[in-house]
Amino acid sequence: MTQVNAGDVLTSRELTTIHGKPVRVPDAGRLVHLQFRRYAGCPVCNLHLRSIARRHDDVLAAGILEVVVFHSTAETMLEFQGQLPFAAIADPQKKLYAEFGVRKMSPLAALNPHSWLVAARALTRTPSLRGVTGKGEEHLGLSAELLMSPEGRILAVKYGKHVDDHWSVDELLDLAGRRSAPVPSLHGSRLEIDSQQIREL
Repeated sequence: MTQVNAGDVLTSRELTTIHGKPVRVPDAGRLVHLQFRRYAGCPVCNLHLRSIARRHDDVLAAGILEVVVFHSTAETMLEFQGQLPFAAIADPQKKLYAEFGVRKMSPLAALNPHSWLVAARALTRTPSLRGVTGKGEEHLGLSAELLMSPEGRILAVKYGKHVDDHWSVDELLDLAGRRSAPVPSLHGSRLEIDSQQIREL
């Protein structure tokens, strides 16, 4: 699986949400924040998505269309993600995961103490979630996310290295605010963005 990079241009596609509604990626009028999460009942994933849902008005105001993908069935996702205020996509066959190079967790990452602490904290805050995987799901998946322009150019991309490795809402909004400003590339940090590509937009 080949991972995508800042500066790559994606072809347009139409996805179908778990509610049966179409969503275009990229979107002609907005930035798109495309997230690949783990499995539908993942406590850490759902805690993170709740933080985005609480600030969805801020995300919309920044001109961002939020789209989240799980490698679970739509039926399973409706139980856990059915009330999200943004698009949720079921990809049980992991076709999108393969296309975007979203990989599994390494044994070392799975043993990361931080990941276990975050998972335990997430379970205490979301007691209805048990962290149990369903058919076709797995614990060893990793997250990935990217921010793309209306033209389909990837402005920033992040492949998680452990369970809790993702952009916060503030980091996402900061990235969106940089789309028209030249900034240095931040190699090795949580934020990766190609300033030359942004200047070309």
